[in-house]
Amino acid sequence: MNGTVRLVFVLCLAQSLGMLGFATFPALMPGLMVEWDLSNSEAGIVSGAYFGGYMASVAILVLLTDRFEALWIFLSAAVLSGAALLGFALLADGFWSGLALHTVMGVGLAGVYMPGLRLLTDRLEGPKQSRYVAFYTATFGIGAGLSFLFAGIASDLLGWRWAFGLAAVGAWLAGLLVAAVARPLKERQPPVGHLLDIRPVLRDRPTMMYVLGYAGHVWELFALRGWLVAYLTWVAARDGGAPPWLAPTVVATVIGLVGVPASILGNEIAMRAGRRRTIVCIMLLSAVTAVILGALAGGPYWLVCLVGLFYGIPVVADSASLTAGAVAAAPAGRRGAAMAVHSTLGFGAGFLGAAAVGVALDLAGGASEFGWLVAFATIALGVVFGPLVLWRLGRNPSDGKTRQEASA
Repeated sequence: MNGTVRLVFVLCLAQSLGMLGFATFPALMPGLMVEWDLSNSEAGIVSGAYFGGYMASVAILVLLTDRFEALWIFLSAAVLSGAALLGFALLADGFWSGLALHTVMGVGLAGVYMPGLRLLTDRLEGPKQSRYVAFYTATFGIGAGLSFLFAGIASDLLGWRWAFGLAAVGAWLAGLLVAAVARPLKERQPPVGHLLDIRPVLRDRPTMMYVLGYAGHVWELFALRGWLVAYLTWVAARDGGAPPWLAPTVVATVIGLVGVPASILGNEIAMRAGRRRTIVCIMLLSAVTAVILGALAGGPYWLVCLVGLFYGIPVVADSASLTAGAVAAAPAGRRGAAMAVHSTLGFGAGFLGAAAVGVALDLAGGASEFGWLVAFATIALGVVFGPLVLWRLGRNPSDGKTRQEASA
């Protein structure tokens, strides 16, 4: 295994291990809502707080990668992430403590995910960069999917506190693996401008096209992941229960995992058929599927699982292509700033999406056939925003061969 392949493999593996706690709260939310006496809105806020913590910290952490070696930021965040997970296991006992600790867990992810991508892209240039970015971003789906499964199994065997505590080990192991393989760069591109100056990125149409499209994508993706187990649990209970092999956490895991090859394939198609055109088609399909899934709340559980399995494809098929497009389109010397804006707006939308679903459910009268239809229509609203942005900002291609290709 050559050095490049080894680095990509270890970063992908580390991301999966570091994300074992990613979906622990959403996976265990039905039981915690009862134990902590949470309303739908409160549960949605706690679930979304993970992305709120990410949003609040990712800009400064990723901007720092324009000044400092991304490796050090990654390793520090892995330590913090594990500490927050262990803290949740030992201390969380209600809305406020769960909110605070879930927020810190999001800060840990902010220092791992995008700085990990920066660590990768700083060491890999050329035509294969987009493909390696796709592998890395697709691994996010592996981590998210395994997190649902891991949380369900650990909680059933040992209790929910052990599910969080064991996920902390995964975060620390991720840091150790990367520390063993990655080496600090001897030469780095000199930073341009002031650390917190993101104005060149905000003024750059090709970059912002992908950034805002990504925000719509993440609204949908994280709202779905935040509420999928709760929705499946409700449908299963209404339909008379589910066999162990179709337990909600198992189904959520499979839905997450089918998105991994879909994300990679989506980027490959985009590289050949045109990035912008491909993303728009995927997003429109995803929005329609979301509404259909919500409309099936009164249907048989097996049919909901089947449609959910299909939904797992378009919901992430645009992810890698959006991120690769933003990286490729970033202004010279502003890659860290572009990634900071990309991730901040994206995960900020993820926080709002997860919280909005809870609010929508309460406004619609709680969990019911109509309530879940409203909830999934709320999820679809975010992804519909993406095609509008891509159409509006993509009408005037930028200068330069590389950036023209990136915004095609």
